[in-house]
Amino acid sequence: MGIDGGQRRTRAGGSDAAAATREGVPLRRGWTTGACATAATKAALAALLSGAFPDPVEIVLPKGERPAFPLARAHVAGGEAFAAIVKDAGDDPDVTHLAEVGARVRLGAPGTGIVFRAGPGVGTVTRPGLPIPPGEPAINPVPRALMRAEVEALCAAHGVSPDVEIVIEVADGERLAERTWNGRLGILGGLSILGTTGIVHPFSCSAWIHSIHRGIDVARASGLGHVVGATGSASEDAARRRYPDLPDIAYLDMGDFAGGVLKYLRRHPVPRLTLAGGFAKFTKLAQGALDLHSGRSQVDLRFLLGLAGGAGGDLEAAVLGANTAKEVLDLARARGIDLAAPVAARARDTAREALGDAAVGVEVLVTDRAGRVIAHAG
Repeated sequence: MGIDGGQRRTRAGGSDAAAATREGVPLRRGWTTGACATAATKAALAALLSGAFPDPVEIVLPKGERPAFPLARAHVAGGEAFAAIVKDAGDDPDVTHLAEVGARVRLGAPGTGIVFRAGPGVGTVTRPGLPIPPGEPAINPVPRALMRAEVEALCAAHGVSPDVEIVIEVADGERLAERTWNGRLGILGGLSILGTTGIVHPFSCSAWIHSIHRGIDVARASGLGHVVGATGSASEDAARRRYPDLPDIAYLDMGDFAGGVLKYLRRHPVPRLTLAGGFAKFTKLAQGALDLHSGRSQVDLRFLLGLAGGAGGDLEAAVLGANTAKEVLDLARARGIDLAAPVAARARDTAREALGDAAVGVEVLVTDRAGRVIAHAG
């Protein structure tokens, strides 16, 4: 839900294996907003029950890790306790890096159980299709489970029933959420509290792909029959001009992860899919690549040469000596050769193959750098 773990909008930089180091230096892993919220909740409840804040505060993550978090702020007043953790996302490009994640905890009436509330900077779910139903604070199931476990253990240790109200907040979270796709998913008023392991792995693709999946879930739950996956803002704008009546939730933040869209739609189909992207990105899709990032797939100039009509002569030398896919496109255009159309057709073939037997109609829009559609297939 959202794009946290990280809540990112800038493009991810590589797979965990590919990006384990930067210039030979190991990258630091970090912690999700869910882990930070859990630590803040435990510290605040401990202070409410015992009068003292544990600092640092240790929590147990789903796979048994036991990280300890230093407190950034903490106080008890008026029957409630507050604790805050500064999130460290490690070396991951994450909009919530160094954000202050806080928990405000108070004891509830007997029998009320554990209740979660959205404080300042935490969003509220307003659309179906996400792991949390509409009307609930945007705190995902795993962070909720982590907080429940810590609350129940503390309450048991102090001999009280686990009737606790937990208000999670993120300093400046509403502004930070503008840099995510939360609004498009129907998460309003702030960020999501996310994480499935509690750990942010540097340059992990998983959070981005998770966001794609949630976008498809929201579109399906809203009854949409047409979704769009675009590689960037220019190609998305081209699709929006072509389909002005499609709502925002129809547009998936695909980025380089064509496979993330196609493989999920294979199991959770939507009747119609439009893929929109630039010539270079979709050349790689045409070659069969489903991850279009420059660090994980490259344009094959010989592939483009074959689409242009084969080998031989000055064209072969010019194409094989080109620096970019755009240069090859310009060389072909100068000779009256349409390279964009066969790239669109081959890209559609790749998409169709990835979808398997899923009842999804696919079209491909290839755009130039100005966002003009230069080829269409399907």
